[in-house]
Amino acid sequence: MSLFGDGLEAAVQKAFTRPAPKSAGAQMRYLVKQMKGTKAVAQMLRISQRTVERYVKDQIKKPRPDLAARLEREVKARWQPQIRARARQKAATTGGIVIDTRARMGYTAPIGSTDQDRIRHLTVALPPQYAARLFDAQAAGAGDQQLQEIAAEGLKEVYFQDGGRRAGSLEEVRFTDIEHLEFDL
Repeated sequence: MSLFGDGLEAAVQKAFTRPAPKSAGAQMRYLVKQMKGTKAVAQMLRISQRTVERYVKDQIKKPRPDLAARLEREVKARWQPQIRARARQKAATTGGIVIDTRARMGYTAPIGSTDQDRIRHLTVALPPQYAARLFDAQAAGAGDQQLQEIAAEGLKEVYFQDGGRRAGSLEEVRFTDIEHLEFDL
């Protein structure tokens, strides 16, 4: 489970205009329609094709907990792709992204400054270019470490340097020991 990747997905899912299907039968019918057949859905969910058909006909109503989790994850990953793309595009061009985090932060700076790491709770609006970089890196399959570095750069520019108005000699921001992380568009 990826902290940054899941956080970005949750932020995009807040833009949905309709709720995703809740019942197992409705979720299965949606996946069958999206993937154009029960065989592909069965392979994706690692169950038999006959089991998929039973869910579609509502002969089985309550999936096992592990199957229910996989089913919900796959439906949400495919739900309202145009709304998802529009929300990402808006964040990357005009809106930016808000990061709410509680983590240990410190920085590398010249001698004589107080660069001691400490736990900080920040809610910071990052400019659109950082939202674009985060979404592009996520789409390219970047790991949590790369996404964390992009977020740290954004926090350095917006929070620590205040857009270039202070701390101009700041070299690097350390963003570690994340206790809480949430994104919003």
